[in-house]
Amino acid sequence: MGNTVRLDSHAASTLRYIRSSMEGAVLFAVPGSAGIVLGSIALVATVLCLAPGMHKYWLGIWLCAALLGAVLGSVLILRESSLRDLRLVGTPLLKFALCLSPSLGAGLVMTAVHWSGGNQHAIPGTWLMLYGCALLTASTATTRIIAVLGALFASFGLAALLLPDSLQILMLGAGFGGLHIVFGFLIGRMGHGRKT
Repeated sequence: MGNTVRLDSHAASTLRYIRSSMEGAVLFAVPGSAGIVLGSIALVATVLCLAPGMHKYWLGIWLCAALLGAVLGSVLILRESSLRDLRLVGTPLLKFALCLSPSLGAGLVMTAVHWSGGNQHAIPGTWLMLYGCALLTASTATTRIIAVLGALFASFGLAALLLPDSLQILMLGAGFGGLHIVFGFLIGRMGHGRKT
């Protein structure tokens, strides 16, 4: 009888190890360099918007920054995937992209709604909150640190919605610039997000 108990606990521990190994193998590693590049682009956009006479162009500046960030971030993520020999279809990379898409798409729609309704004040908070939601959802395909980053973005978004117009650009810079750079360095130090 004592042998049976020992064998059962050994089998259970072996199954836990196998499950843990399989879950670790399917996590997608977001490179820290992507966060640093996105954050740097956002800080440049913040500085441009704060320059004399440029504030009235803030939306165009940030939309250009978002497009540039999406292109460069995608290149860095795809580069990391090719280095790890991941295929695009049927991999955690595809799951990561699909998890990001609904919230980012909602951000585009809500930007148009706020802009056409003359509610520009709500755009920065909406961007920060929906990007945070996108990261929280995408963290199912990657590591917990991405979920923490998403929660912080959502919190910054809520704060931005409550703050006056004069602080909106600074909130965008603190979120998309500061958070991306800090977490980019953290992820880089943790070995490209492979440790949680």
